[in-house]
Amino acid sequence: MVSLPEELQAREAAARQRVEELQAEAAELAVRLERARAALSRLEITRETVMEVLADLSAAEVEAHDAPDPRETPAPHGIGVMAVPPWREGLVAGVLPDVYRDIVEIVADAPGPLQAKQIVPRIGLEATTAKIEGTRGKLKRLVERGWLDEDTPGRFTLARHEGDAGHVNSR
Repeated sequence: MVSLPEELQAREAAARQRVEELQAEAAELAVRLERARAALSRLEITRETVMEVLADLSAAEVEAHDAPDPRETPAPHGIGVMAVPPWREGLVAGVLPDVYRDIVEIVADAPGPLQAKQIVPRIGLEATTAKIEGTRGKLKRLVERGWLDEDTPGRFTLARHEGDAGHVNSR
């Protein structure tokens, strides 16, 4: 039979070992936390810098007079590039990324306003909630950039610009 002092010493040794293990685990977590904070800080700085650059590019784009004809040069796709340019006189749907161009053409060909859930199958996607919400985000972006209108919530039509009727499918 084990004596009470021996049992207490054994429990104390086990508790001491558990404390040492938890201290080592806490130190490891502190290192991981510091790395995660550093990564977050870099991402925040990157996002702020990208937003500044995009704002500068948007301002420069408005001021540029000798830019190439947008009807001839599609917008480049890549990191740091505005994939969906704001609509302006003479710009055609051909400058949009494929899925956005398809959406604009589908909305242009529709007899009336369309909802995201009606557009999803027409662009070849399965009508799941995720695909509908993703398409709704694209529709909202097209509204923000002046390609589409949303006269009533969730119902999208082609934006009508002065003297622009019939130019959606032009290249």
